[in-house]
Amino acid sequence: MTTRSARQSHSRNDLRSFFDARSVAVIGTFREGWFGGSVVIKSLMNAGYKGQIYPINPTYKEVQGLRVYPAVSDVKEMIDLAIIMINTQTVPQVLRECAEKGMKAAIVVVDGFAERDQVGLLLQREIVDIAERTGIRIIGPNTAGIVNTANGLNISPYDAGYYKLKEGSVAICAQTGMTNPQAFPYHDFQFGVSKICDFGNNCDVDESDLMEYLEEDPKTSVISMYLESITNGRRFLEVVSRVAPRKPILLLKSGKTQEGARASASHTGSLAVDDHIFQAACNQAGALRLERFNDLFEMPKMFAYQPLPEGNRMGIITITGGVGVLSIDEGAKYGLVVSKLSPRTRDSLNDIFPNLGEIPVDIGPPAAAIKDFPSRYPEIFNAVMADENVDCLFNIIWVDHVGRSVEEYETVYKLIRDKYRKPIATWLYGPNPCVVAELRQRMEELNFPVFSGPETSIRALGMALRFRNLTQRN
Repeated sequence: MTTRSARQSHSRNDLRSFFDARSVAVIGTFREGWFGGSVVIKSLMNAGYKGQIYPINPTYKEVQGLRVYPAVSDVKEMIDLAIIMINTQTVPQVLRECAEKGMKAAIVVVDGFAERDQVGLLLQREIVDIAERTGIRIIGPNTAGIVNTANGLNISPYDAGYYKLKEGSVAICAQTGMTNPQAFPYHDFQFGVSKICDFGNNCDVDESDLMEYLEEDPKTSVISMYLESITNGRRFLEVVSRVAPRKPILLLKSGKTQEGARASASHTGSLAVDDHIFQAACNQAGALRLERFNDLFEMPKMFAYQPLPEGNRMGIITITGGVGVLSIDEGAKYGLVVSKLSPRTRDSLNDIFPNLGEIPVDIGPPAAAIKDFPSRYPEIFNAVMADENVDCLFNIIWVDHVGRSVEEYETVYKLIRDKYRKPIATWLYGPNPCVVAELRQRMEELNFPVFSGPETSIRALGMALRFRNLTQRN
């Protein structure tokens, strides 16, 4: 008998049957709608998946131009991965059939297991027993599927309205479908992803398995993960301690309060970990703790796009003095200190405008007083970035309602791209959200991350500093 502990040692190879599947069986109903097997097939086809797709259902003959087979045993070819969307009670029998067919991986999309009631718990234990006896690996149940942008494997059972995702280096994994394509507009963001995985109730494949797989995944350089519980605390700590110095692990965990812990247990059917213990484990292992749900998507941009800071001295360029001062207080939470510009830099900035050579470098007064200020902005920006006392930069940009300065800002970022090995976090604001969105898109196409607020920008720089300290410690 193949036990779970024995299989765990091979988890990296096992998970290739999920993300690198060369053939997929879609088992379920194929009626048109916003959810189901027909949506999965459409998603795979439109995402560019080149593997074989085998629809399985005894009441259909054809779906979307593909032959439908009555059962997996009727398919002569080997199948790597099964997507199961059937009545909960029949899942165990179908899993056995998949195992007999020689499949190594199954994604159980349907809910109604341990998160539901005692009957569901018993059913979940039954499919875990099947996994242990046969060696088939299971993601789920109660999952919204997985994505591998490298091969077009977008297994989304919910219609997202878009199918192709930009390929990148960020892996996003969660105990919720809220990070999957149907819930998040990846097509509207400039950063790319490598893998997405909702591991649902994580009855078999869990957070440690995924981290071990992503540790060796050449397409992934940043791991962003939402957890409601930890399956095996000791193993989790061992895996994070090994992976975190190599690839940033950004963790968001619910259940900080007793009420939240009870809610997370009812959602995924597993016990929540005491938050104090979880925080201590993160500190010990080197994981970076996230604070807000949107951090799952925003914080990885800093690691995917920018170099790490060499130190904790932060430069600030701002057109609003108030946010500049706020940034100083926020930076202190993460060990960032305001840099003191060198005398040469101060003199050059003061020559442009009195008292400009202080951090925060407040460009509001000269912007209003100097007629040709846009032509002086690149000079100011370069002076701060070139200063030997600046390790990282928080840049605050105001965009007017018609976007008069969009081209100038884009030009500056083009000029300094690849010129400095210092991270830059940018916050844009202005009265016209369309103009702000346009400039954000242009900057992120140049690999400069733009964040949703000043606090988020500073937090991103602080996370980068913490990871830098971790890598130096190891």
